[in-house]
Formats: sequence, C-alpha cells, structure tokens
Amino acid sequence: MLAAGCSSRFRAGGGAEETKLLAKIGGRPMVAHVVDAALESRARPVIVVVGFAGDAVAAALAGLPATIAVNPDFETGIASSLGVGLASTPPDADGAVVLLGDMPKVDARLIDALIAAFEARREASAVAPVQKGRRGNPILLGRGLFDEAMRLKGDEGARRIVAGLDKRDIVEVEASGSGSTFDVDTPSDLLAAMDLREKSQLRSED
Repeated sequence: MLAAGCSSRFRAGGGAEETKLLAKIGGRPMVAHVVDAALESRARPVIVVVGFAGDAVAAALAGLPATIAVNPDFETGIASSLGVGLASTPPDADGAVVLLGDMPKVDARLIDALIAAFEARREASAVAPVQKGRRGNPILLGRGLFDEAMRLKGDEGARRIVAGLDKRDIVEVEASGSGSTFDVDTPSDLLAAMDLREKSQLRSED
C-alpha cells in the first residue's frame, strides 16, 4: 500500500491534518481503513510504504500486522514508493496488489476478486478493476512487470504500466460500487467519504 505522499492538495484546501491519511473516517484514520481491507483479504504480506509524515502514519497503524517500509525519496513522486513496495515483497510472491492509502472505499472483496482473476489467468501480466468502463485501483501486477515498474520515475505508477499492456496481457474485473474509482484528494472528498461510510453503516444496521 502506497502511503508516502505529501497530501499537498488536501492541505491547500484547508485540511487540518498533517496528511490526509490521518484524517478520521468513522473515528479511525483513513489509512487504517485501507490496511483493514488488505488484512481482511487473502493478500499477504501487507506492506505499507511511508514517507511524508511517516512516523505519524506508522503510529496510526500500530498494532496492525502490517510491515512498514520507508521511502526516503517520497518527494520525487509515486514511482519511488511503488519501487520500495515492490522491492519489499517476498521473492516467492507471484505478484503484488498495489493499493493506495487514500482510497477508503476499497474492500477485501475487490482485492480477493483481483487475486482470483490472476490465479485463473496465470498467463496474464496484470489485473485491474473496471467501473462503468473506467479502470480504477487497486491494480495487481504480476512479477514479470516488477522490473519495468521499478524503473518508473516521478508520478508514474502502476496504471502507467497497465496502460501500455496488450489487451491479452491484462484481465479486467468488473467492480461494483465506486470503491475502485473514489479517492480522497481534498477536504470535500473526505466529507463525501464520511457520508458514504455513515450511509453504509445505516444500511447494515437495517
């Protein structure tokens, strides 16, 4: 999970927290919700790449069985964090699900659907969720793409790799809801995430 960014848009928009990942949704930091989803899925190990406000983000995840990896070059863009995360995966891992720390609506079912699709199509290089014809996140990268991904620079991430693949090399998984396309960039996005979570809790109580 990539959680090293500077949250510049969030803070410029009036966000009170040092980083948006520490903003509370349902009483818990946003980043903890994403880690919860990963831990509830089949994906293992769960690796969280931190950078900006790294100590605070790591502290917000204290007690959760996730590995913290530090990206000292986080200011250069998301590519460096992706590289740190991929370099931290076990050598026997067939692939990696690349999660983003600012996507609190992603759940374990979606992560497991990506993994199941990858297992069913071992010849594929990647798996991506699709919502109303639009590719989203997280993205599963097969090990065969790791070297290419680790050569990326700046703000190029896993989606840059997937965009260059032949259609035969990628599996698309239909994603229900908007979890795969909703991220928090601004305080207004945070309010939307909070509203959506409250509505979800009301539905479950009914």
